[in-house]
Amino acid sequence: MVRSAWLSERAQRDVWLKLESVQPGGSFKIRGALNALSVLRAEQPAVTTIVTASAGNHGAAMAIAASQLGLRLRVHLSTAAPDAKRGALLAYGAELVNAPGYDEAETGARADAAQSGAPYISPYNHPDVIAGAGTVALEMLEDEPSLTAIVVPLGGGGLLAGAALAARGHTRTVRMIGAEAEGSPVFTTALAAGAITPIVVTDTLADGLAGNLEPGSQTFALVRDHVDAVAVVAESSLETAMRGLLYRERLVTEGAGAAAVAALLQGGLGLDGGPVGVMITGRNIDASTLRRIL
Repeated sequence: MVRSAWLSERAQRDVWLKLESVQPGGSFKIRGALNALSVLRAEQPAVTTIVTASAGNHGAAMAIAASQLGLRLRVHLSTAAPDAKRGALLAYGAELVNAPGYDEAETGARADAAQSGAPYISPYNHPDVIAGAGTVALEMLEDEPSLTAIVVPLGGGGLLAGAALAARGHTRTVRMIGAEAEGSPVFTTALAAGAITPIVVTDTLADGLAGNLEPGSQTFALVRDHVDAVAVVAESSLETAMRGLLYRERLVTEGAGAAAVAALLQGGLGLDGGPVGVMITGRNIDASTLRRIL
């Protein structure tokens, strides 16, 4: 975790960046994947193949973890997934099953698991994935116990749910804030309706955050009960955040990875003036997209 002089000046408070973009696979997802598969291997040693759905980063993390644990992995992946993420999955040895979009990939993966008998590991709606992801917040609060708020990119909610649960055990109250892409306001819609509500997802630079929640996802209740606010991040704010992180911090980020910084730059998060932790969660972006944004 590093202090950002640029963002601290902009926000008029100390801002600390948690650099999950430098994890194996280029995102925070390795935490949940390795935790979930380690538990699965211990509890079901006869399992040889697992199934998942992914926008890219979870699949890559699962492939890394599966190779370490001697498991075969089948990933249902949207055809819209960036080439950088698709290439990583193939390089790590995953078998890919293409789907028209992320929602279809998730539906197909669950059906695949039901038919084949292979365990399905959700990218977000799985207790061991959520627990693994929550270790990001644990480390932040260990390194900087004075944090008064943590801003977290929000897609399926596994990271935010895990982080919020981890923060509950801290010695002081920490404001938990999700940053959701305007092209996929799944939690904003669900929280307003009081229940998971399907929406029409539109194209967004934050492809890693896009997609509806699976029915009955436990992350909805966890976010509803333990998160203080959800900010909707504009596409232009994502681009501004990505440019700033590269030019000012020399950090390459994908749209989803920069969503929390985008929310901070937009403002209106109800911060109290104390130090803030911001998660940088991924770097896997196509070179052509990065060139266009820069």
